[in-house]
Amino acid sequence: MTKPNLLSGMQPSAGSLHLGNYLGALVNWANMQDDFNAYYVIVDLHAITVPQDPDELRANTRRTAAQYLAAGIDHEKSALFVQSHVPAHAELAWVLNCITGMGEAGRMTQFKDKSQKSGSDSASVGLFTYPILQAADILLYQPKAVPVGEDQRQHLELTRDLATRFNSRFGDTFTIPEAVILKETAKIYDLQNPEAKMSKSAGDPKGLINIMDDSAAVVKKIKSAVTDTDGIIQFDRETKPGISNLLGIHSAISGESISELEQRFEGAGYGALKGEVADVVVAAIEPIRNRTEELLSDPAELDRLLANGAARANELAEQTLATVYDRIGFLRSTWR
Repeated sequence: MTKPNLLSGMQPSAGSLHLGNYLGALVNWANMQDDFNAYYVIVDLHAITVPQDPDELRANTRRTAAQYLAAGIDHEKSALFVQSHVPAHAELAWVLNCITGMGEAGRMTQFKDKSQKSGSDSASVGLFTYPILQAADILLYQPKAVPVGEDQRQHLELTRDLATRFNSRFGDTFTIPEAVILKETAKIYDLQNPEAKMSKSAGDPKGLINIMDDSAAVVKKIKSAVTDTDGIIQFDRETKPGISNLLGIHSAISGESISELEQRFEGAGYGALKGEVADVVVAAIEPIRNRTEELLSDPAELDRLLANGAARANELAEQTLATVYDRIGFLRSTWR
């Protein structure tokens, strides 16, 4: 039986992925490789919707790729590639821009949130059309499944709407993708502000566990995590967000259920919980960090793996784009 296609990706907007990226996305991606034809992309075109230092962007792209591989993405099972290495992403995005309404694009809540933070005058047109490029990223690979966080559901709905609209106007061209919403147990919160999702844009770096942090820094961050004063180790997101976050991190890595952890730590102090969470996290990410550094020590080999992934991705992307161009009435190229 033919395996269905799958696509997902992350931006190379920092030198390290964080624990939320790993537990919320990469673990799931690695587990899906046997059941899907997986395309995993480092979305550097999306990264430039906000200002980037060119040298940092190049370095972060390699570092992100190395962390994907170190965390379990198998370059033989999956196509791992850089978005800008496959020109069809930008080309299909232009076509989709031309069938998207201004009001439709303006309703995207992520643009509203990001433009409010930076000021609407400084927000780029690229940031405004970001969800349409994201739709192109997805539709090029005809995936049935798109693993996304809850915050991306609206963008996937736009993708589905654009695919349906194109198919209606020009004939069946795109598979209508389905969201695979990543399970809530893998949602990781900020250690210093446990009511907010762990994010590289957080105000306090002590709340963020980076995959590339050394082990001593990881332990220090976990031991200084915000908790509460009642001393009871119990999962309750409303009244005990800090303790709930620590239990969630432990459970996501160790596989122990929340209720098992609550029973085991009954009567123990918060220090005991923090110490064990620190041990579990270090044991999980230290091998990933070491393997990442090993991969980065040979950039030519890393670039070769990315080139192979781009060649595989480009093959399907060009097929989809050729069909799109033909259906909308573009004159066929004699050289491409």
